[in-house]
Amino acid sequence: MALVSRRTMLNAIGGSACMQAAQASNTGRSGQAKRGTYRLTRDIPVEDEYDLLIAGGGPAGAAAAIAAGRLGAKVLLVESTGCMGGMATSGMMMSFCPVADGERCLTGGLMLEWIEALHKRGFLKPGIKPDTWRKRYGGWIPFNAEGLKLLLDELAVSAGVETRFFTDLIDADADARTGQVHGAIIHNIEGYRYVKARAFIDGTGNGVLAKLCGATCRDAGKDTPGIMPPTLISLFAGIDWARMGDQQAAMKKALADNFFTQPDRHFPGMQQIGNRIGLLNGGHIFNLDALREKSMTDGMMKGRRLAQEYMAFYRKYVPGCENVEHVTTAPLMGLRESRCVLGEYELGLADYHARRKFPDQIGVYNYPIDIHVYDTSDAQYARYSKEFRETGRMKPGESVGLPYGMIVARNFKNLWVAGRCASMDVQVHGAFRVQPAAVLMGQAAGTAAAQSVRTHKPAAEIDTEILISTLRKAGAYLPQTHTSKRMTRKTG
Repeated sequence: MALVSRRTMLNAIGGSACMQAAQASNTGRSGQAKRGTYRLTRDIPVEDEYDLLIAGGGPAGAAAAIAAGRLGAKVLLVESTGCMGGMATSGMMMSFCPVADGERCLTGGLMLEWIEALHKRGFLKPGIKPDTWRKRYGGWIPFNAEGLKLLLDELAVSAGVETRFFTDLIDADADARTGQVHGAIIHNIEGYRYVKARAFIDGTGNGVLAKLCGATCRDAGKDTPGIMPPTLISLFAGIDWARMGDQQAAMKKALADNFFTQPDRHFPGMQQIGNRIGLLNGGHIFNLDALREKSMTDGMMKGRRLAQEYMAFYRKYVPGCENVEHVTTAPLMGLRESRCVLGEYELGLADYHARRKFPDQIGVYNYPIDIHVYDTSDAQYARYSKEFRETGRMKPGESVGLPYGMIVARNFKNLWVAGRCASMDVQVHGAFRVQPAAVLMGQAAGTAAAQSVRTHKPAAEIDTEILISTLRKAGAYLPQTHTSKRMTRKTG
């Protein structure tokens, strides 16, 4: 491999690098370090054999990698944890949101393939029926995370994807003026690498790659009362599901008794995963900023404390849970909101209410607007209840199209975004931040990137009729009768 000399201004990174102090760090009388800057100079091995580099192996990134690999692209997927799946595995949100509209399955493609494979292998909730995802409106799909990890490993390998776990994206070589991304700098136990590729997909959820490239982003909290709080998911065992009591009634009683340190009425509750196993989606971490390390650290600690409170709650108030055991909290925070990347189309609330369809849509979906409470006030709980159950909910048979432009980073030629960081306004983000929508976007991004590499066309100029045709051949449900060769554009 060749070497590239990479000079960048970073806070002290350590290691064997030659670092020169640009401004000496010191400690003031308050005891808090005053941060200086250091110039890091290092020779980095260069790798230049890839068509596509994908940052992040969550539902979107994994889908993108598998889709592009199946189309013959040389793909490198980098993931900071030890498995693919993101929030579905490391985040332990082991229940796919509903994927049907009361008449048929909306997702198709890889999302349907994953669900059907998990069902065939016995990795879905005991007793669940195929109608739950093939037709039923509002049917959640609990699954075993280990089963999904194994499945994604197998699919990535069979698609020829090169996967590197325990690998972090730390910088990007891009020119925002020309909209061209040239390479990415990654780091793992073997050190730094500069990876060249012809196309790049941001599947990080937090828009990390896009931000490093200089793309226009909207951080959470802008024009809203706060940032939608995450939850640190917990796994519990020893549950007698046959005797499981009314969780919401139990929560109401516990709150009346002032049982919790945090009176949080917004309580999704425990879902059955196995015969005596459940995942708890409960306990909001209010005022957490996922783009700040200190906030994330404090949030993880708070989440672990809350998990102990919820274990005590279930033992005291919920029949069937008297002997419940808390197995573990997730290694990843269950983030709901952090950053969105502005695309060539920003899907907005007007589109959602109009149930708009697009000639270049790369998927359709129907999840309700689900913006969790910003605090424990009565006003926030009333706002959420009305929005989720009334104004932000679709009727059976309804759905909204996801236009191709929402996954193309604005003014970039070879950068796509997929999943929670795709181009949506705050309200639509509250609906389509979830895993099935992320898989739809990821499959489309990987397919589009492979097409772009093959045809030498920039992201915003590929023939979207060919893109739609390719996705349909891969099983995607794309009901539009009219297609177009050009993408639909609109930015906020």
